[in-house]
Amino acid sequence: MQGYILKIAYKGTNYCGWQVQPEKPTVQATLQKAITESLGVAVCLTGCSRTDSGVHAKGFVALVTGELPDISKESLPLAINTKLPEDISVLEADYADEDFHPRYSAKGKEYIYKIRNSRIRDPFENDFEWTFPKHIDVEYANELCQELVGRHDFKAFMAAGSKITDTVREIKYFNAERNGDEVIFRVAADGFLYNMVRIMVGTVAHAAAGDKMMPIRDILASLDRANAGITAPAKGLTLNRVFY
Repeated sequence: MQGYILKIAYKGTNYCGWQVQPEKPTVQATLQKAITESLGVAVCLTGCSRTDSGVHAKGFVALVTGELPDISKESLPLAINTKLPEDISVLEADYADEDFHPRYSAKGKEYIYKIRNSRIRDPFENDFEWTFPKHIDVEYANELCQELVGRHDFKAFMAAGSKITDTVREIKYFNAERNGDEVIFRVAADGFLYNMVRIMVGTVAHAAAGDKMMPIRDILASLDRANAGITAPAKGLTLNRVFY
């Protein structure tokens, strides 16, 4: 056995993303410390993604390796959670095959983005959603979302300055639904570029609220970040599922 696969949920508000950074609080560093304390051995923790500062996760997947003690997969989450703060939790664990890698074995990911479509913020949900005052036409938003579904070059929807050269990705589905004042975007793809989901949501939300915007097909064809909309705030984004 190579190690353990962990399914993790966390509220990203108080962390500078997943990946370890010097002198900054990160989810990876916090988890690694908790696992080492609970198991009594040094471990290596590899994640499925590098979520940004303030981004949340409900189904993040990580691999724990090292000279691990013999502990059941049922007991491991309970042991680790005793050492974790309340905004991070290991939901479940499983035994890992030798060839498993949380990032490279993944077939795709699903993200959810939440918008409070109101002029009034909700103090109980404010850490998890973008308060957007202009009314979003959800029917039109879904029409725009469909133009992004499929295999395209998403360079125009990638953060400026990114060094990634292969910018072709395939979106499996992208849709929006309204529940009262809440508008929820759901998107799955074989992979995502840096800030890609947040730029897509920012573009569609503003266009569906009546702001003048270049047609989606023209934005894609331009390969120019300047032609897409704003980058939606990190706090509305949650990594919901990883597909293997």
